[in-house]
Amino acid sequence: DVDLFRKHLPQFCVIVNRLGSNETGTICEYIIDASMPIPEPVVPVGYPIQDVELRLLDDDGKAVGENEIGEFSVRSQYLSPGYWNNPALTEASFTADPNGSDYVTYRIGDLGRRLANGCLMHLGRKDFQVKILGNRVEISEVEGALLSLGNIKETAVVDHDDGQGHKRLVAYFVPVDEKVSRGNELRLALARLLPSYMIPTTFIAMDKLPLTGMGKVDRRSLPFPDIERFKLKTPLVEPRTSQEVILAKLWAEVLSLDKVGIHDNFFDLGGHSLAASRVISRVIQTFQLELPVKALFDAPTVAEMAAIITQNQAKQGSDAELAQMLREVEAMTEDEARKQLAGERARSSSGDRNE
Repeated sequence: DVDLFRKHLPQFCVIVNRLGSNETGTICEYIIDASMPIPEPVVPVGYPIQDVELRLLDDDGKAVGENEIGEFSVRSQYLSPGYWNNPALTEASFTADPNGSDYVTYRIGDLGRRLANGCLMHLGRKDFQVKILGNRVEISEVEGALLSLGNIKETAVVDHDDGQGHKRLVAYFVPVDEKVSRGNELRLALARLLPSYMIPTTFIAMDKLPLTGMGKVDRRSLPFPDIERFKLKTPLVEPRTSQEVILAKLWAEVLSLDKVGIHDNFFDLGGHSLAASRVISRVIQTFQLELPVKALFDAPTVAEMAAIITQNQAKQGSDAELAQMLREVEAMTEDEARKQLAGERARSSSGDRNE
């Protein structure tokens, strides 16, 4: 919207971004002119308006610190008197001033954070919080990270049940152009910005996101993600080596699938960070290797993981040979070491004369 405003309207115009609710009216605003930089992918909602005290509170009603996420709480003389013919809801939603003044406090159900300069960022509705693998995730924070990558125009992130009792994140996005990154490239980019449990397991590109009559994203109309093997565009390629046979079987067991091809992406098949931990644990146990969970983000297919295992086994073999040589040298007496060194010098001199 800011880009369109700057493109089509005269330089002397300004655009005002406001935050408010039916119960409170406008509570803060951010005035943008033609040259003001927008430092973040999300346009700020700015600063509290006159006669409004605005705080960000945690679940216990305590104020959060700078750059921490909290719920907007509004204290003012000029809020709604309550809900029509619903005194119970009014009493639950509006808190009168215990000192008897005409100030009233209302928590609007939206989340935000306050920057170092006091400017407020809006991070979406509180009911867009989800639990992923026991961790609380702010959907808007994931969406903001996706938008910050620069190659995504719009996005909506939702949680889906994976059929095994776990929630997983699915990202729907509208790319800036047809060259937008594939799912695994987006995962790798997000891994630099977010912890693993906040990274969506499935990415679905769309021409446009469905909207409600009010112009907001209609999350209930987003297509359900298909993660079955036969839905993938990648053709099924059978394992070629003993390592790939073991890995393909391991992939299938962890993801509850009948068959996995060596070029099938673990995350496109529905894998999430907990499943990735299980896979890496099984790989370490089976092949006697030390690998971080991040290895599965770098090598999300059976073929790529098999190549990493081969490289690590070769390195371990070289390290083992070097260790054996050192043990043999350490076991030598001083006389044996001198004889060995004299023999090596004699062979070296003989080679020089032959040349």
